[in-house]
Amino acid sequence: MNRYRILVIEDEVHLNQLIQMNLEMDGYTVVSCVNGLTALQIAQEQAFDLIISDIMLPGMDGLTLCSTLRIKGIKAPLMFISAKGSSKERIEGLKAGANDYLPKPFDLEELLLRTRNLIAQKDAGVKPLADNTAYVFESGTVKFDAFEIIDRHGQLQSISKKEMMLLKLLITREGEAISREEIMDKVWGYDIFTSSRTIDNFITNFRKHFEKDSRKPEYFHSVRGIGYKFTSQKSSSI
Repeated sequence: MNRYRILVIEDEVHLNQLIQMNLEMDGYTVVSCVNGLTALQIAQEQAFDLIISDIMLPGMDGLTLCSTLRIKGIKAPLMFISAKGSSKERIEGLKAGANDYLPKPFDLEELLLRTRNLIAQKDAGVKPLADNTAYVFESGTVKFDAFEIIDRHGQLQSISKKEMMLLKLLITREGEAISREEIMDKVWGYDIFTSSRTIDNFITNFRKHFEKDSRKPEYFHSVRGIGYKFTSQKSSSI
């Protein structure tokens, strides 16, 4: 029997049960649910070797779930299964932090093969782009797992978990304008005591660390009426 644990998130009950049965017959331990918010809670409370998720889910859609898990530091490989199978939609899934994308309808044998491949890659230490431990750009370095940054002056500094979650959200979505509402939801969740002013303060601190002139930012931009975005022409991940 395999020692691996898999979380299956699929709101079509019959398909959920079919996937669970086949994975269990292949030797995996399976936990299943039908709601994105429930899945988020389970994934934060339990460890999994693989997450298999639909995209169109009640409570929280799969794309939001995936990107939220990555921002919260959950690195289990994730495979989307979805009726949305266009190249654009597959790219959106991979940009959200997924490792694989299997369009519906699919052959169960292919699902099992992809499952084995993803777990083998995990055991071999192959990381998706969203799981890189550090991000280097022209004006500094962000060490995600260590909660540290190296600022534009070469000084090593520690930052808070929430600051790092916001940095990771902005960096993994480079070039995209992210609304204040999405930032609040993914970084602070349902903390009713946090105001959007906290986001502004964090961005101000990022500019102090990384910008040559905080009044004319090159990396951390305000997007009027929406929120913020991060851009960097010279960057790399390690």
